[in-house]
Amino acid sequence: MSTPGSRLPFPVPVVAFGPGSQPDADAPDFLPMPSGMETFAMPVAHLEADPAVLNAVCRILAQLHADMHQLQAAGGAPVCIDLHGLAAEVLELLNQSLGHGEVSVLIDGPAACRIQESVFTGVWREQQLAGDGSVTADHLVAAAIPAVVRATAESAASHTIAIPAAGPGIMNAPPVLTELIDRSCRYRDEQPAHVVNLSLLPMSPEDLSWLAQALDVGPVTVLSRGYGNCRITATRLKHVWWVHYFNSMNQLILNTLEVAAVPEVACAAADDHADSIERLGEWLATMREELV
Repeated sequence: MSTPGSRLPFPVPVVAFGPGSQPDADAPDFLPMPSGMETFAMPVAHLEADPAVLNAVCRILAQLHADMHQLQAAGGAPVCIDLHGLAAEVLELLNQSLGHGEVSVLIDGPAACRIQESVFTGVWREQQLAGDGSVTADHLVAAAIPAVVRATAESAASHTIAIPAAGPGIMNAPPVLTELIDRSCRYRDEQPAHVVNLSLLPMSPEDLSWLAQALDVGPVTVLSRGYGNCRITATRLKHVWWVHYFNSMNQLILNTLEVAAVPEVACAAADDHADSIERLGEWLATMREELV
């Protein structure tokens, strides 16, 4: 696992990108993808830190651990711990203790937000940013994925979109879009995702460009390294996400459109939550040993 950086700027290795689904010479310059899937490793912290700082971080992690236990036992709202205003040295050690996980999120727009999953799957660092890049809110969240991801994507989308004129080379894109609009309007919570695999359809470059123009790009971009490297982008059609899977050579190998609240590949599962509770407890015990 990589070692986390300092608080400002918050390190989220994601960049927004335009409507590009075509793996041709005119495709956008995607962020380089990792060369392999990461596996869990305990964070590396400076345990020789000032005892007062270490104790402060232990208190935060103990609260997180207890709240996650409560969430697992009784359900209810996701865990959210306010970190804004903590001393810089406490935040630095907390960053080191949490590490970097497999999923990063970038939210653009007036309510800009940077989200980084920790090495404890389903535990997220969520920072809201002002126009000048300064942090206006800073939270530690335990959830399948922070609620702001879905809320922002849905608030910027609609069931009604402008459909471009079909020019030369357009073959299968219009019926695909018709299917997506129908599924978008009929989508309900807890419904299984509906996936359109563009890689298996006879789609011309013009088809892909036409779909990209029709769907447009929403404000949410997710980078996941969990089950193969992929980039997930909200579209302007409600509940519809464009998902690109890449191999280790940064070549597009699977191109799908998914109708879902948030694609499953970006979300932590219930088993991940339970596993993170156990691992967080072990790490907290290691840190507390330094206080004895």
